[in-house]
Amino acid sequence: MQPIGKMMVILGVILVLVGLVVWLAGDKFSWFGHLPGDIRIERKNMRFYAPFMSMLLLSLLFSLLLWLFRRFF
Repeated sequence: MQPIGKMMVILGVILVLVGLVVWLAGDKFSWFGHLPGDIRIERKNMRFYAPFMSMLLLSLLFSLLLWLFRRFF
């Protein structure tokens, strides 16, 4: 199998696993997007949402996972 094909299959499996976790335990992650540092402005005719802290947390998590993946594989 070509390296790009193998990587696409692995990423697809990871995406399915993440989707299953969100689907089955979605109510457990209701805090996500409502962290201190997430900006939410709601007006009568406008809604602005910038999840800065949530995206920072995701970035740190993915960086840690990629570091672990590179270290052990």
